[in-house]
Amino acid sequence: MVNTYETIKYPLTTEKSVRIMEEENKLVFIVDRRATKPKIKKAVEEMFKIKVEKVTTVILPNGKKKAYLRLSPENPARDVATQLGLL
Repeated sequence: MVNTYETIKYPLTTEKSVRIMEEENKLVFIVDRRATKPKIKKAVEEMFKIKVEKVTTVILPNGKKKAYLRLSPENPARDVATQLGLL
């Protein structure tokens, strides 16, 4: 079983992910391939004390799993990214 801190591997900081963060209030993470959407949502909510509205996942050609997390309006993605040291 995957625990909270093994579920989220690292945040993705590409130009596209920063644009998505600013325009759509979403964060992008690389997550454990075995993690389900509810587990990803729970892990992020516990780690960062924020409210996640929706989780979308994609498995990349290199075998990694990418998760897009849309945050609630009261939790700006920019604030969380600043807290993580991404901006």
